Amino acid sequence: MFTLNSDRAYLYAHPERELGADEQSRYDAALTERARGVPAQYITGHQEFWGMDIIVSPAVLIPRPETEHVIETVLDLVGRAPTPASPLRIVDVGTGSGCIALALAKELPQAEIHATDISPAALEVAHSNASRHQLESRIHFHQADLLAEFEDKDRYDNYDFVVSNPPYVGESEEDQVQLEVRKFEPRNAVFAGHTGTEVIARLIPQAHAALNTGGWLVMEISGTIAEEVKLLLADWKDVQIKPDLKSIPRVAQARKPR
Repeated sequence: MFTLNSDRAYLYAHPERELGADEQSRYDAALTERARGVPAQYITGHQEFWGMDIIVSPAVLIPRPETEHVIETVLDLVGRAPTPASPLRIVDVGTGSGCIALALAKELPQAEIHATDISPAALEVAHSNASRHQLESRIHFHQADLLAEFEDKDRYDNYDFVVSNPPYVGESEEDQVQLEVRKFEPRNAVFAGHTGTEVIARLIPQAHAALNTGGWLVMEISGTIAEEVKLLLADWKDVQIKPDLKSIPRVAQARKPR
C-alpha cells in the first residue's frame, strides 16, 4: 500500500497489478530500511492515533495506543466536572507529533489548547499535523522546555488541564527497551535520566503553578515509576494511577489542591 500509494481495497481489486521500475525501487528501499530496524512508521511517515492519520518522522516519538488512555482520562474528568463559565484551557507538554493536542482539539471543540515542545523539528511536525486535520487555528504551539517559558501571569495559574506524555524511561532500564526504540526514536523523548522520573519531577511543580485551583495534571507513566510518581504527587489531591489494557500502571492523574 505504501509503495503504490493506494489502499488495501485497491490491491484486492487489482491482483494483476505489477510494480513499475520506480515502484520496485521504492519497495526494495523500504525493505532495506525495515531490515536494519527502522520502524515501519518512520518509513511510511504515518501512524494512526485516536482515529486520525498522524504524520511522523524521526524527530518525534511514534504515537502508541497506550497514550490514548491519556485522552480517555481527560475526557472522563471533563465529563464529571461542572460546566465551566469560560472555555477550558489545556496545555499539552512535550507535544511531539501533536497527537494528544489534536485528539483533545477534536473531542473538545470549545477548548483553548496550547502545546509545547523543546524541539523545533518536533514542532514543525506538530504544525503539519494540525494543518492537515484543519486544527491549526485551535492549537497554539510554543517552543519551550516543559512549561519553563510560561511564567508570565496570563499563562500561569490559568489552565484547567496540564497533559503530558513525558520521557519516563530510566537509563538504567535501557537494555530492556526495544532495540528499534532506543536506536531510532528521539532519545530525549524516551529517556528521562537515570531513574526515569527526572523530567516528571521538574514538570510537577511547573504544572502546579500553571493550573487553576482544582485543575488537573494528567501524565502517561510506566509501572516502573508508579510508586515514585505517587510520592512526587503527595501534596496533590485525588491522586490516581490508572492501568492500561494490560493492567500496567499507565496514567497518573492529580488535582491541584484548593
